Amino acid sequence: MVTLDLRALTAPVGIVRILAVICTCISFSLVASIGYATDSFWTWCLFTWGFCFAVTLQVLFLELFSVNAKLPISWDDFTTAFAMLATLMVLSASIIFANFFTCSSCSQPIAACVFSFLAFILYATEVGLTRAKPGEISGFLSTVPGLLKVLEAYVACIIFVCLRYTPYKYFPGLQWCVAVYSICFIFALLVIIFTIGRLLAVFPVPFDKVLIVCNVLAVLMYITAVVVWPYYSLKGNPRPSYCNSNPNSCGWNLLVVITFMTCVNLIAYIVDTFYSFRLVFFISSN
Repeated sequence: MVTLDLRALTAPVGIVRILAVICTCISFSLVASIGYATDSFWTWCLFTWGFCFAVTLQVLFLELFSVNAKLPISWDDFTTAFAMLATLMVLSASIIFANFFTCSSCSQPIAACVFSFLAFILYATEVGLTRAKPGEISGFLSTVPGLLKVLEAYVACIIFVCLRYTPYKYFPGLQWCVAVYSICFIFALLVIIFTIGRLLAVFPVPFDKVLIVCNVLAVLMYITAVVVWPYYSLKGNPRPSYCNSNPNSCGWNLLVVITFMTCVNLIAYIVDTFYSFRLVFFISSN
């Protein structure tokens, strides 16, 4: 029997989700009403707002009718991971749309950006509300290392999207970097899937020990990528002059984006390793 749980709508997290649904719906509607564009960035922004709107609305309905308790997944891990993913997606969509599709006289695109940034703040607030507090028992993805796993996977996805315009196939050094991105991404994705699916018990060794070993390896691998990628992709490769007049089709800019994102993921893995060590060797031993 389905029962109504009005706390799903009246609790602080519920209110934040309702406001996020409204903001993403407004951003999507404003941009969709302008017309259709074949630009991939335009499509990505529309997809982000539509996806976040649909999933957040579904989360609200499932919790309102208490269906979430009957699902064979870790619901708290799922909602926290999605809130983190939505935060990153909406932030990137807000920046991209503001950079490429707004102007001083474009009222609708500017309004869409405003509501998009509001949605980003709301999703970030949801992450703060659902994140595990010190001394609180919760799922792995509600902890700082768990949230960092979502960040690491998302940054890797951005790198993969940018790779199609790079000459990595012709340089063994760049191929090594792609291998680093792929291996670390697969591990982060597996951790997320296994956690949400309540499958961590199938690991033949303690999960926290596996996490530490993989994080240390990821840090070492990303250190090489931070050095190797800019060396092979940017050394002796100055920015072409046409990039000033047509930055949207400038492949050189994507090389810089990958370099920056590689540094971001290295920092994320370093912080992740620190928290994992702290969680296992300091907090667990007390």
